[in-house]
Amino acid sequence: MPTILGQNQYGKAENRVVKITRDGATHHIKDLNVSVSLSGDMDEVHYSGSNANVLPTDTTKNTVYAFAKEHGIESAEQFGIHLARHFVTSQEPIRTARIRVEEYSWERIGTPGEDQHSFVRQGQETRLTQITYDGSSWEVISGLKDLTVMNSTNSEFWGYVKDKYTTLPEAYDRILATEVSSRWRFNWNDDAQEAPDWEESYAQVKKHMLAAFADTYSLSLQQTLYAMGSRIIENRGEIDEVRFSLPNKHHFLVDLEPFGLKNDNEVYFAADRPYGLIEATVLRDGVEPRIPVDLTNL
Repeated sequence: MPTILGQNQYGKAENRVVKITRDGATHHIKDLNVSVSLSGDMDEVHYSGSNANVLPTDTTKNTVYAFAKEHGIESAEQFGIHLARHFVTSQEPIRTARIRVEEYSWERIGTPGEDQHSFVRQGQETRLTQITYDGSSWEVISGLKDLTVMNSTNSEFWGYVKDKYTTLPEAYDRILATEVSSRWRFNWNDDAQEAPDWEESYAQVKKHMLAAFADTYSLSLQQTLYAMGSRIIENRGEIDEVRFSLPNKHHFLVDLEPFGLKNDNEVYFAADRPYGLIEATVLRDGVEPRIPVDLTNL
């Protein structure tokens, strides 16, 4: 045979599931986008077209919805763990299951009286998690994307390399803004270990991330990134690795002199492109990195 089959996987992507939990007149929402990917003994379906080992992707979709009812959705991570364990343990040909989940947050709209069933979609960020299970060990990588943050001062950028193509003036008081995309890897990997409180962990990671961004007097976005990652690892023992992708949302002072006006760090042009892109991983000492460098593949 002149060719052989390499890595392969299949599943049903982007299953949108909304679970309403009714606690009397008070309702709770979990809004997820779930992608299932399965791999294992799938050579024959590629070579001959035999579907003998293939669980239909439509079945994986149905499982997502059935599990939302049977198990509920305590957290994106726990829901993904339920699904991954099911696919690996119920189907002999399937050796590894990878579950990716995006979670969209809703904020309760205050209403008079006892009814609490009105919500507005929060636009701050999208919560993410990826669960991988091979029948014996787990890998849980969670994160977020599209979290836009800004410091209107306490940021500088100067002392950099200059050559004949450099035109950027040094800045001693600038706006620092970015749209945070981050992933963090848990050191929980075995059923014998006590699992983290996934909801509390996410809230605390975000809290420390934002606090470090706000508290760091920044001489570079790289310095701020490292401060954010370090603060998470120093305060959250369940996390060993954090990776960030931070586009620099440039704000340039507008030249108002042609109009006889002085711009005292007040009026800026917000440029959407091109943008600087700062990326790095922060690790607990002694830990090997496992989060992919390119977060678009996670």
